[in-house]
Amino acid sequence: MQLQLFSILKSLDPRITRLPQVGEVKPKQPLDQLGTFEVFVQAKEGKPFQHEGCVHAPTLEMAYVLAKETFTRRFTCTSIYVVDTRDVFVSPTTEGNQSAYELISSNFQTGSKETYEIYQLAKRGKQHVNVGSVEAGSPKEAMWLAKDLFGAGKMVYNIWAIKKNKIRYTTTEEKDLWNTLPEKKFRDASDYKGGDKLKEFLERQKI
Repeated sequence: MQLQLFSILKSLDPRITRLPQVGEVKPKQPLDQLGTFEVFVQAKEGKPFQHEGCVHAPTLEMAYVLAKETFTRRFTCTSIYVVDTRDVFVSPTTEGNQSAYELISSNFQTGSKETYEIYQLAKRGKQHVNVGSVEAGSPKEAMWLAKDLFGAGKMVYNIWAIKKNKIRYTTTEEKDLWNTLPEKKFRDASDYKGGDKLKEFLERQKI
């Protein structure tokens, strides 16, 4: 029983273990090295943002620049945003025998309402994907409210809650950064048409 409980509450996934647990609202501690910032990418307009990874940076603005260079140079992208890892609150993790929403109790403290972005991990080995936002007084309350809105009848392995005002979004003006990317075909391996070049080479050898 203890082993089973440990497997539910703990995870070996660094995307989860480096994040603060839900309900663990503590003042940020001074860092003795560069902090980590979580990166979220929107591949196409209308598609939900999904978590792509993290970058190390001294500030939120520098994290945004590094995130763009690291995660969006080689594929089409319409928007990204970054947030300090310490501002991403995570639910307990389930092994798949029940939804993570079932591990969120209704025993929570609440305060002034703020907007929280909710992310769900619906498949193991995949990334957390944005499913919507809620107005809540704490990360735990946000997850509790999200259960009825986004989690009904679904297997969800893990949940993230992020205060919207902590996120560094891509502004409308900055979206122009990616307008020319689809035209730069030299970035794509498929544009080199290796099969055609090999065929031409073999044809020349027959002459």
